[in-house]
Amino acid sequence: MFFKKSKPTVSGPPEFLVVGLGNPGRDYEFTRHNAGFLTLDHIASELDIEINRLKNNALTADTVIGGHRCLFVKPQTFMNNSGEAVRDISKFYKIPPEKIIVIFDDISLPCGKLRIRRKGTDGGHNGIKSIIYHLNSDNFPRIKIGVGAKPNPDYNLADWVLSKFGKDDMEQLKSAITKATEVLPFILDGDIDKAMNKAN
Repeated sequence: MFFKKSKPTVSGPPEFLVVGLGNPGRDYEFTRHNAGFLTLDHIASELDIEINRLKNNALTADTVIGGHRCLFVKPQTFMNNSGEAVRDISKFYKIPPEKIIVIFDDISLPCGKLRIRRKGTDGGHNGIKSIIYHLNSDNFPRIKIGVGAKPNPDYNLADWVLSKFGKDDMEQLKSAITKATEVLPFILDGDIDKAMNKAN
């Protein structure tokens, strides 16, 4: 348990968006591309909340972590159009990019590894590419969840990211999700260096 279970008590609009990326629907639930959804769902369960309120083509939940009011966001537009929901919600609440934390899968990291970044390019990830395009900014922090590289160079990338985790990989993924849950409060507090140290 990393958070005290409590209902939001901070008044006013959300200060942060915490966005988990993935594809909606049961067919995609435990695929590598859905590591962001899985991580955000785990954090929500720690907070005893459900991400189930539909807003601007996303499932959302309102919560408070360490005195910061946050809106959890799971875009329902499918991965390649994730930025549409993020743009609309951030505009509605007037939340700048630097206060939008995005959690997503990264094939360049071994399964179970975690990496924190303040900002940066899309790195070939279509969900991040969409968010950068629709926000017109790459200045948002990221929590990258390692899902492992393709088994061989000829393996189709789409087939790989849409493949389901095996038993061993799922155990490694759980470790990364636990770490992501631990570091999120530091990012909300603006202490990304500490989050990076914790993630390593």
